[in-house]
Amino acid sequence: MHLKRWITGLTALPFLILLISKGGSLVFAIFISIVSIIALYEYYAIVLHPQKSPGMNNVLPLLSFFVGLIIIFVAYSDMPDMVSSLIVFNLIISGFISLFKFKINKDVVWLVSKQLMGLIYIPLFLSYLVLIRNGSDGISWIYFLLIIVFAGDTGAFYTGSYLGKHKLCPSVSPGKTIEGSIGGLVSNLVVGGIFKYFFLPSYSWGISILLFICIGIAGQVGDLFESELKRSAGIKDSGSILPGHGGILDRIDALLFAAPVAWFFKDFLF
Repeated sequence: MHLKRWITGLTALPFLILLISKGGSLVFAIFISIVSIIALYEYYAIVLHPQKSPGMNNVLPLLSFFVGLIIIFVAYSDMPDMVSSLIVFNLIISGFISLFKFKINKDVVWLVSKQLMGLIYIPLFLSYLVLIRNGSDGISWIYFLLIIVFAGDTGAFYTGSYLGKHKLCPSVSPGKTIEGSIGGLVSNLVVGGIFKYFFLPSYSWGISILLFICIGIAGQVGDLFESELKRSAGIKDSGSILPGHGGILDRIDALLFAAPVAWFFKDFLF
């Protein structure tokens, strides 16, 4: 398991570095769009069960794929004010579709809420990466965020594996421990501080430390939130596309919650 995680990570690393550094903002937005579609597919496989949603499993996900792509490219075009209109548009269309299905499926309102949550949870949250990439020092900030999140995930995993004794949230994820959580936050602080010192030295240490902690906490909440989704569906991984990691959603669960936090700090506090 550990070896597969490292092989997958090290194999993907050169591609990720090339994409971020040399690909340009449009290529980055396209890549985020592809990630969004795969993650949405995994999300709907978890939350939309065929036996509970006859005739709906294709219509609502397809709508969110379409609207989600528009959200990401609206972010790429630096028109974030349009995002709320797209969310409203999606709900209106979903509500319209539900009217024709309610007679045969009383769970249709539940399905609409799951579809709307998926649109916000994945493409909207991922669009913050595009906003960060297109802003000042965008490339450095993307690396900054990814390194902090990766450090926290790795620190929590290994600290919890070797030192973990006290359960963090056993009803959601029995394997996660308080010791692992603390180890993850320490890793956030150490690695984030090193990166800031060498690449973003002009930033305030006080705000930077607050950023590391907030990203670390948001990442752990994102990880646990995805665990809730999987536990409610009775599955272990969202997919199998990444050996040792599971699905795309398993790999980006912490990043999804951390990205809006990083964008807020970047735009309003630094």
